[in-house]
Amino acid sequence: MMRHLMALSLAVPSIASSFLASSSFVQQRQLDTPSFKNFRPTVFAIPTGGSSSESKNSPPLDEDSAIVDPSVAAASPVFETAVPPPPPPPLVDDKDTTTTPATSSMMGPNATTPGALRRTFANLPWHRLPNILTYIRCLAIPALVALFYLPNQGHGSSIACGILFGFASFTDWLDGYLARRWDITSTFGAFLDPVADKLMVSTSLILLAGRYGKVVAIPSLIILAREIAVSALREWMAQRGERDVVKVGMQGKVKTALTMLALTLLLFVPASDVASPKFLSALYQPSLILLYLCAVVTVTSGSVYFKAAGPALLGK
Repeated sequence: MMRHLMALSLAVPSIASSFLASSSFVQQRQLDTPSFKNFRPTVFAIPTGGSSSESKNSPPLDEDSAIVDPSVAAASPVFETAVPPPPPPPLVDDKDTTTTPATSSMMGPNATTPGALRRTFANLPWHRLPNILTYIRCLAIPALVALFYLPNQGHGSSIACGILFGFASFTDWLDGYLARRWDITSTFGAFLDPVADKLMVSTSLILLAGRYGKVVAIPSLIILAREIAVSALREWMAQRGERDVVKVGMQGKVKTALTMLALTLLLFVPASDVASPKFLSALYQPSLILLYLCAVVTVTSGSVYFKAAGPALLGK
């Protein structure tokens, strides 16, 4: 037994050396063949988290010798920063080339769209027109006095007075209409508008009372007394912060319209010593009736204002 073990131990080294020699010979023969000369090893990409020992031991390969398996390369993560695409340029409408005139920006937020006249003359200061009409009404007062006392003009003077007062009365309605339509207000305009109306009406009443005497002086007295009393009441209520209680109502607007119409017709009537057409003289009676009707409406509308301000006046 011992003899066999000793023989085997001597034979093992010789067998191992002969096996290594034969394997190296075979490997050298395979490398010399044409198929192995063109052989390139396949490099497999190792995902993150794989064995780090294999990547350290594998030699680096150049780009020509590295053949990456597409399926493995697709599975490997790509460490790139995602860059968002640039935003698209803003859309510009080539058709919208119109610009808003500077005067349109002065209108109120509830102003109506410009009409044909405002579009044609867009550069005019339309927002100032209501105040300009009020200025014209103020300038009409001295012009009315001059025309009324103009000597040696016959019935032409009365016609000019009637036209001038009628035009001034129309501007009183027009400036209020435009201010509401264009939604524009001004502090000075709100102050001057009622002042111009009262000056124009009081001037006409005084001129006509001087011509016709007491028949015109009595309704003129009632109208002027009411205007003074209501103006004082509104000023006193404004100091209390309750001006809206006595703001102009429908009766006040009717009174103003009747007064303007009555005075316009009465100014068309020429003086008694002036030869004039009959249709102008015929306007005397209807205009006088309208003037007395205005006095009645003046009293009733004034009583409405004082009744509304009653609690404040009585301290309740």
